[in-house]
Amino acid sequence: MPPLVSVIIPCFNAERWIAEAIDSCLQQTYSNIEIIVIDDGSIDNSLKIIKRYGKKIIWESLPHKGGNHARNRGLAICQGKYIQFLDADDYILPEKIERQVHFLEVTGADVVYGDWRHKHHLPDGTSFLDKVEISGTQVDIVESLLANWWTAVASLLYKRTAVEKSGGWDEKLRAAQDRDLFLSVAINGAKVVYQPGCYSVYRRYGNVTVSSSSQCRWIESHYAVLEKAEKKLRHINKLTPKYRYALAQSYFELARESLLIDNYSQYLQLLEKTLTVFPSFKRNTRRRLYYILQSICGFRYTERIVCCLLLLRKSFNSIMDSFVSPKKKYEITH
Repeated sequence: MPPLVSVIIPCFNAERWIAEAIDSCLQQTYSNIEIIVIDDGSIDNSLKIIKRYGKKIIWESLPHKGGNHARNRGLAICQGKYIQFLDADDYILPEKIERQVHFLEVTGADVVYGDWRHKHHLPDGTSFLDKVEISGTQVDIVESLLANWWTAVASLLYKRTAVEKSGGWDEKLRAAQDRDLFLSVAINGAKVVYQPGCYSVYRRYGNVTVSSSSQCRWIESHYAVLEKAEKKLRHINKLTPKYRYALAQSYFELARESLLIDNYSQYLQLLEKTLTVFPSFKRNTRRRLYYILQSICGFRYTERIVCCLLLLRKSFNSIMDSFVSPKKKYEITH
Protein backbone atom coordinates (compact mmCIF):
# COMPACT_ATOMS: atom_id res chain seq x y z
CA MET A 1 0.00 0.00 0.00
CA PRO A 2 1.33 3.50 -0.80
CA PRO A 3 2.29 5.69 2.18
CA LEU A 4 -0.52 7.51 3.98
CA VAL A 5 -0.82 11.27 3.42
CA SER A 6 -2.51 13.45 6.05
CA VAL A 7 -4.16 16.61 4.80
CA ILE A 8 -4.57 19.11 7.66
CA ILE A 9 -7.11 21.91 7.16
CA PRO A 10 -7.60 24.57 9.86
CA CYS A 11 -10.96 26.30 9.52
CA PHE A 12 -12.23 29.54 11.01
CA ASN A 13 -15.41 31.09 9.62
CA ALA A 14 -14.78 29.73 6.12
CA GLU A 15 -18.30 28.60 5.25
CA ARG A 16 -17.92 30.01 1.74
CA TRP A 17 -14.86 27.91 0.89
CA ILE A 18 -14.43 24.94 3.23
CA ALA A 19 -16.44 22.51 1.06
CA GLU A 20 -14.30 23.28 -1.99
CA ALA A 21 -11.12 22.75 0.03
CA ILE A 22 -12.32 19.37 1.33
CA ASP A 23 -13.67 18.31 -2.07
CA SER A 24 -10.32 19.08 -3.70
CA CYS A 25 -8.75 16.54 -1.31
CA LEU A 26 -11.45 13.91 -1.87
CA GLN A 27 -10.92 14.27 -5.63
CA GLN A 28 -7.21 13.44 -5.47
CA THR A 29 -5.95 10.67 -7.76
CA TYR A 30 -3.89 9.42 -4.81
CA SER A 31 -6.04 7.05 -2.79
CA ASN A 32 -4.36 6.67 0.60
CA ILE A 33 -5.33 9.98 2.20
CA GLU A 34 -6.80 11.01 5.52
CA ILE A 35 -8.40 14.46 5.64
CA ILE A 36 -8.27 16.15 9.03
CA VAL A 37 -10.31 19.33 9.49
CA ILE A 38 -9.86 21.28 12.71
CA ASP A 39 -12.57 23.87 13.24
CA ASP A 40 -11.09 26.77 15.18
CA GLY A 41 -14.22 27.94 16.97
CA SER A 42 -16.11 29.12 13.88
CA ILE A 43 -19.30 31.09 14.53
CA ASP A 44 -20.67 30.78 10.99
CA ASN A 45 -21.93 27.59 9.28
CA SER A 46 -18.46 26.09 8.77
CA LEU A 47 -18.87 23.33 11.35
CA LYS A 48 -22.29 22.38 9.97
CA ILE A 49 -20.75 21.98 6.50
CA ILE A 50 -17.81 19.97 7.90
CA LYS A 51 -20.13 17.55 9.68
CA ARG A 52 -21.93 16.73 6.42
CA TYR A 53 -18.87 14.81 5.23
CA GLY A 54 -19.36 12.21 7.94
CA LYS A 55 -16.77 9.44 7.91
CA LYS A 56 -15.09 10.75 4.75
CA ILE A 57 -13.03 13.04 6.97
CA ILE A 58 -11.71 13.30 10.51
CA TRP A 59 -12.79 16.48 12.27
CA GLU A 60 -12.62 18.22 15.61
CA SER A 61 -14.07 21.48 16.89
CA LEU A 62 -11.94 23.51 19.28
CA PRO A 63 -12.27 26.86 21.07
CA HIS A 64 -10.83 29.66 18.95
CA LYS A 65 -7.05 29.77 19.50
CA GLY A 66 -5.79 30.56 16.01
CA GLY A 67 -4.80 28.68 12.88
CA ASN A 68 -1.42 27.55 14.19
CA HIS A 69 -2.99 25.87 17.21
CA ALA A 70 -5.45 24.12 14.90
CA ARG A 71 -2.65 22.95 12.60
CA ASN A 72 -0.66 21.61 15.55
CA ARG A 73 -3.72 19.74 16.78
CA GLY A 74 -4.14 18.19 13.35
CA LEU A 75 -0.47 17.24 13.38
CA ALA A 76 -0.87 15.61 16.81
CA ILE A 77 -3.69 13.29 15.70
CA CYS A 78 -2.63 12.53 12.13
CA GLN A 79 -1.13 9.18 11.09
CA GLY A 80 0.41 9.98 7.71
CA LYS A 81 4.00 9.64 6.59
CA TYR A 82 3.53 12.84 4.59
CA ILE A 83 1.70 16.05 5.52
CA GLN A 84 -0.24 18.41 3.26
CA PHE A 85 -1.21 21.67 4.95
CA LEU A 86 -4.15 23.37 3.26
CA ASP A 87 -5.88 26.58 4.29
CA ALA A 88 -9.67 26.39 4.32
CA ASP A 89 -10.03 28.99 1.55
CA ASP A 90 -7.50 27.42 -0.83
CA TYR A 91 -7.60 24.21 -2.87
CA ILE A 92 -5.39 21.74 -4.69
CA LEU A 93 -5.76 20.08 -8.09
CA PRO A 94 -6.47 16.32 -8.41
CA GLU A 95 -2.95 15.10 -9.27
CA LYS A 96 -1.10 17.21 -6.69
CA ILE A 97 -0.53 14.70 -3.92
CA GLU A 98 0.13 11.72 -6.20
CA ARG A 99 2.83 13.62 -8.11
CA GLN A 100 4.54 14.94 -5.01
CA VAL A 101 4.47 11.69 -3.03
CA HIS A 102 6.07 9.91 -5.98
CA PHE A 103 8.71 12.65 -6.26
CA LEU A 104 9.57 12.43 -2.56
CA GLU A 105 9.78 8.66 -2.67
CA VAL A 106 12.09 8.75 -5.71
CA THR A 107 14.35 11.55 -4.46
CA GLY A 108 14.36 10.56 -0.80
CA ALA A 109 13.75 14.22 0.09
CA ASP A 110 11.91 15.53 3.15
CA VAL A 111 10.03 18.39 1.50
CA VAL A 112 8.83 19.11 -2.02
CA TYR A 113 7.36 22.35 -3.32
CA GLY A 114 5.84 23.26 -6.65
CA ASP A 115 4.36 26.21 -8.52
CA TRP A 116 1.10 27.95 -7.62
CA ARG A 117 -1.29 30.64 -8.73
CA HIS A 118 -3.67 33.20 -7.28
CA LYS A 119 -7.41 33.05 -7.75
CA HIS A 120 -8.62 36.62 -7.46
CA HIS A 121 -12.10 37.36 -6.15
CA LEU A 122 -13.32 40.85 -7.01
CA PRO A 123 -15.89 43.01 -5.17
CA ASP A 124 -18.40 42.57 -8.02
CA GLY A 125 -18.52 38.81 -7.40
CA THR A 126 -16.39 37.77 -10.36
CA SER A 127 -13.16 35.79 -10.10
CA PHE A 128 -10.24 34.81 -12.30
CA LEU A 129 -7.11 32.69 -12.15
CA ASP A 130 -3.91 34.70 -12.38
CA LYS A 131 -0.69 33.61 -14.09
CA VAL A 132 1.24 30.67 -12.70
CA GLU A 133 3.88 31.71 -10.17
CA ILE A 134 7.00 29.68 -10.92
CA SER A 135 8.70 28.85 -7.62
CA GLY A 136 11.86 27.61 -9.33
CA THR A 137 14.82 25.69 -7.95
CA GLN A 138 16.46 27.48 -5.03
CA VAL A 139 20.19 26.81 -4.74
CA ASP A 140 20.09 27.25 -0.96
CA ILE A 141 16.56 27.11 0.43
CA VAL A 142 17.55 28.65 3.78
CA GLU A 143 19.19 31.62 2.08
CA SER A 144 16.15 32.11 -0.17
CA LEU A 145 13.69 32.01 2.71
CA LEU A 146 15.79 34.42 4.75
CA ALA A 147 15.87 36.79 1.78
CA ASN A 148 12.05 36.81 1.54
CA TRP A 149 11.51 34.23 -1.21
CA TRP A 150 8.11 32.58 -0.79
CA THR A 151 5.89 29.80 -2.07
CA ALA A 152 2.25 29.14 -1.19
CA VAL A 153 1.51 26.84 1.76
CA ALA A 154 -0.55 24.50 -0.41
CA SER A 155 2.30 24.02 -2.90
CA LEU A 156 4.35 22.10 -0.32
CA LEU A 157 4.28 18.50 0.84
CA TYR A 158 6.25 17.69 4.00
CA LYS A 159 7.54 14.46 5.45
CA ARG A 160 5.91 14.26 8.85
CA THR A 161 9.17 13.63 10.69
CA ALA A 162 10.65 16.85 9.26
CA VAL A 163 7.75 18.91 10.61
CA GLU A 164 7.88 17.24 14.02
CA LYS A 165 11.64 17.79 14.23
CA SER A 166 11.11 21.51 13.63
CA GLY A 167 8.69 21.83 16.54
CA GLY A 168 5.60 22.43 14.42
CA TRP A 169 3.76 25.74 14.00
CA ASP A 170 4.69 28.65 16.26
CA GLU A 171 1.44 29.56 18.00
CA LYS A 172 2.75 32.97 19.10
CA LEU A 173 2.94 34.25 15.52
CA ARG A 174 0.00 36.17 14.05
CA ALA A 175 1.43 36.31 10.52
CA ALA A 176 4.36 34.82 8.54
CA GLN A 177 3.66 31.41 10.11
CA ASP A 178 4.33 29.50 6.91
CA ARG A 179 7.69 31.21 6.39
CA ASP A 180 8.63 30.35 9.97
CA LEU A 181 7.70 26.66 9.61
CA PHE A 182 9.50 26.25 6.29
CA LEU A 183 12.60 28.01 7.67
CA SER A 184 12.61 25.86 10.81
CA VAL A 185 12.32 22.68 8.76
CA ALA A 186 15.10 23.76 6.37
CA ILE A 187 17.46 24.98 9.13
CA ASN A 188 17.04 21.62 10.88
CA GLY A 189 18.62 19.96 7.86
CA ALA A 190 15.66 18.78 5.81
CA LYS A 191 16.35 17.96 2.18
CA VAL A 192 14.11 20.23 0.09
CA VAL A 193 13.43 19.72 -3.62
CA TYR A 194 11.49 21.56 -6.31
CA GLN A 195 9.08 19.82 -8.67
CA PRO A 196 7.80 21.95 -11.57
CA GLY A 197 4.07 22.11 -12.14
CA CYS A 198 1.17 24.15 -10.77
CA TYR A 199 -1.32 22.17 -8.69
CA SER A 200 -2.13 24.66 -5.90
CA VAL A 201 -4.50 27.63 -5.88
CA TYR A 202 -4.24 30.47 -3.37
CA ARG A 203 -7.21 32.79 -3.08
CA ARG A 204 -6.92 36.56 -2.87
CA TYR A 205 -9.74 38.99 -2.24
CA GLY A 206 -9.60 42.35 -4.05
CA ASN A 207 -6.43 44.24 -3.15
CA VAL A 208 -6.40 43.14 0.48
CA THR A 209 -3.51 41.01 1.71
CA VAL A 210 -2.19 40.18 5.18
CA SER A 211 0.31 42.99 4.67
CA SER A 212 -2.17 45.67 3.65
CA SER A 213 -4.87 44.70 6.17
CA SER A 214 -2.48 44.94 9.13
CA GLN A 215 0.96 46.12 8.15
CA CYS A 216 2.09 46.54 11.76
CA ARG A 217 1.25 42.91 12.52
CA TRP A 218 2.91 41.80 9.29
CA ILE A 219 6.14 43.67 10.07
CA GLU A 220 6.27 42.51 13.69
CA SER A 221 5.68 38.88 12.74
CA HIS A 222 8.29 38.78 9.98
CA TYR A 223 10.77 40.46 12.31
CA ALA A 224 10.10 37.77 14.93
CA VAL A 225 10.61 35.04 12.32
CA LEU A 226 13.92 36.53 11.18
CA GLU A 227 15.23 36.96 14.73
CA LYS A 228 14.22 33.40 15.56
CA ALA A 229 16.06 32.06 12.49
CA GLU A 230 19.11 34.23 13.20
CA LYS A 231 19.29 32.93 16.78
CA LYS A 232 18.93 29.32 15.64
CA LEU A 233 21.61 29.66 12.96
CA ARG A 234 23.98 31.27 15.44
CA HIS A 235 23.32 28.50 17.95
CA ILE A 236 24.27 25.77 15.46
CA ASN A 237 27.22 27.83 14.20
CA LYS A 238 25.80 28.24 10.69
CA LEU A 239 25.28 32.00 10.55
CA THR A 240 27.49 32.35 7.49
CA PRO A 241 28.10 35.63 5.60
CA LYS A 242 25.56 34.73 2.90
CA TYR A 243 22.89 34.11 5.55
CA ARG A 244 23.82 37.34 7.30
CA TYR A 245 23.40 39.25 4.05
CA ALA A 246 20.06 37.57 3.34
CA LEU A 247 18.87 38.50 6.84
CA ALA A 248 20.08 42.07 6.38
CA GLN A 249 18.22 42.31 3.10
CA SER A 250 14.96 41.27 4.78
CA TYR A 251 15.49 43.55 7.78
CA PHE A 252 16.01 46.44 5.35
CA GLU A 253 12.80 45.59 3.49
CA LEU A 254 10.93 45.64 6.81
CA ALA A 255 12.54 49.01 7.58
CA ARG A 256 11.19 50.45 4.35
CA GLU A 257 7.74 48.99 5.08
CA SER A 258 7.85 50.76 8.45
CA LEU A 259 8.68 54.03 6.73
CA LEU A 260 5.69 53.63 4.42
CA ILE A 261 3.34 53.52 7.42
CA ASP A 262 5.08 56.51 9.06
CA ASN A 263 6.67 54.48 11.84
CA TYR A 264 9.94 56.42 11.79
CA SER A 265 11.34 55.00 15.05
CA GLN A 266 10.78 51.43 13.89
CA TYR A 267 12.38 52.30 10.54
CA LEU A 268 15.54 53.48 12.33
CA GLN A 269 15.62 50.42 14.60
CA LEU A 270 15.34 48.06 11.66
CA LEU A 271 17.96 50.01 9.74
CA GLU A 272 20.34 49.56 12.66
CA LYS A 273 19.45 45.86 12.79
CA THR A 274 20.31 45.60 9.09
CA LEU A 275 23.78 47.02 9.71
CA THR A 276 24.30 45.05 12.91
CA VAL A 277 23.78 41.72 11.19
CA PHE A 278 25.79 42.78 8.10
CA PRO A 279 27.87 45.96 8.73
CA SER A 280 28.95 46.38 5.09
CA PHE A 281 25.40 46.00 3.74
CA LYS A 282 24.59 47.85 0.53
CA ARG A 283 21.24 47.98 -1.15
CA ASN A 284 21.11 46.17 -4.47
CA THR A 285 19.15 48.59 -6.64
CA ARG A 286 18.69 49.66 -10.24
CA ARG A 287 17.87 53.23 -9.23
CA ARG A 288 20.82 55.14 -10.61
CA LEU A 289 20.65 58.10 -8.23
CA TYR A 290 20.49 55.84 -5.17
CA TYR A 291 23.37 53.77 -6.55
CA ILE A 292 25.53 56.88 -7.05
CA LEU A 293 24.71 58.29 -3.60
CA GLN A 294 25.40 54.92 -1.97
CA SER A 295 28.76 54.69 -3.76
CA ILE A 296 29.74 58.15 -2.49
CA CYS A 297 28.11 58.41 0.92
CA GLY A 298 27.61 54.79 1.90
CA PHE A 299 24.38 52.97 2.70
CA ARG A 300 23.57 54.60 6.07
CA TYR A 301 23.83 58.22 4.89
CA THR A 302 22.06 57.48 1.63
CA GLU A 303 19.13 56.13 3.62
CA ARG A 304 19.11 59.27 5.75
CA ILE A 305 18.91 61.39 2.62
CA VAL A 306 16.17 59.24 1.11
CA CYS A 307 14.22 59.27 4.36
CA CYS A 308 14.39 63.08 4.59
CA LEU A 309 13.23 63.39 0.99
CA LEU A 310 10.30 61.05 1.58
CA LEU A 311 9.25 62.97 4.69
CA LEU A 312 9.50 66.27 2.82
CA ARG A 313 7.37 64.89 0.00
CA LYS A 314 4.72 63.70 2.43
CA SER A 315 4.69 67.09 4.15
CA PHE A 316 4.38 68.85 0.80
CA ASN A 317 1.52 66.58 -0.27
CA SER A 318 -0.23 67.19 3.05
CA ILE A 319 0.07 70.95 2.60
CA MET A 320 -1.23 70.74 -0.97
CA ASP A 321 -4.18 68.64 0.17
CA SER A 322 -5.10 71.29 2.72
CA PHE A 323 -5.34 73.83 -0.11
CA VAL A 324 -7.11 71.58 -2.58
CA SER A 325 -9.76 70.17 -0.26
CA PRO A 326 -11.58 73.45 0.52
CA LYS A 327 -11.72 74.25 -3.19
CA LYS A 328 -13.25 70.87 -3.94
CA LYS A 329 -15.78 71.36 -1.16
CA TYR A 330 -16.69 74.77 -2.59
CA GLU A 331 -17.18 73.33 -6.05
CA ILE A 332 -19.39 70.56 -4.70
CA THR A 333 -21.58 72.89 -2.59
CA HIS A 334 -21.92 75.47 -5.40
